[in-house]
Amino acid sequence: MEREDDLKSRIEAALVRGRLSQWQRQFLLDMHDRLVKYGSRTRLSAKQWAKLYEIIGPAPPSTYAPSQYRPNKPPSSPRWRPSRWRNPLAREARYLAGRFARTFGMVLALVVGSLIYSFVIKGGHVTWPSMPSFARSGEGDRVPLVRSQFSITDGDTIRLDGTAKGTRLVGFNAPESIEPRCTVEADLGRRAKARLTELVASAKLELKMVPCSCPSGTEGTDRCNYGRSCGTLFANGQNVGDVLIAEGLAVPFVCGATSCPPTPRPWCAS
Repeated sequence: MEREDDLKSRIEAALVRGRLSQWQRQFLLDMHDRLVKYGSRTRLSAKQWAKLYEIIGPAPPSTYAPSQYRPNKPPSSPRWRPSRWRNPLAREARYLAGRFARTFGMVLALVVGSLIYSFVIKGGHVTWPSMPSFARSGEGDRVPLVRSQFSITDGDTIRLDGTAKGTRLVGFNAPESIEPRCTVEADLGRRAKARLTELVASAKLELKMVPCSCPSGTEGTDRCNYGRSCGTLFANGQNVGDVLIAEGLAVPFVCGATSCPPTPRPWCAS
């Protein structure tokens, strides 16, 4: 049985990887919001389950939709006629209507996004519209952070409460814990995530938001770090990335002002 937290992690990983259409991205965000809001009381239809696993990948062999996620049954009213959905004209009309709605939604999202973006980036300071108030500050400032204000995605990524995208911790790269390329990386990824969880459990935390290493005008969009923000996390005054590097659970990863070198992933080297 796939737990809600595991399913949310897989959705977050799919959003981070990118390569999604606007519709797929919005669908995953909607599903994630349902899981966060309703937990085990979430109700998904069979079609929604099928589309979800089509995007994030099939569930593990031993995983089945929990009983609380059992697809909604069709209404039992005698006035309900499944045969009408088999009408080719009705299917075509629904397809065209859905296609028009998706196209219109994408255009509207681009227009609104452009307007928001033009008002959000001011004076070289990043003020993300979805960034919670505790993280909104001038570039380079450290702000206090408490453990309840964020979740840990893996060894180098956290997600602040109230945001749809994660925050990539800069200066290092940790092994993947969600979709590792080999068993060695899988083991190191779990250990890196567990170690980061341990470091922030009871420490005095500070977060410094920094610009991502992207071309000018792209920060906050999918063209820059998959839409994620960037920052540095300190536990008792020490950069958590330095700790993970020193313990062999991460490697240095230093980017330039507008671009990054190839991501170092030495764990699966033959």
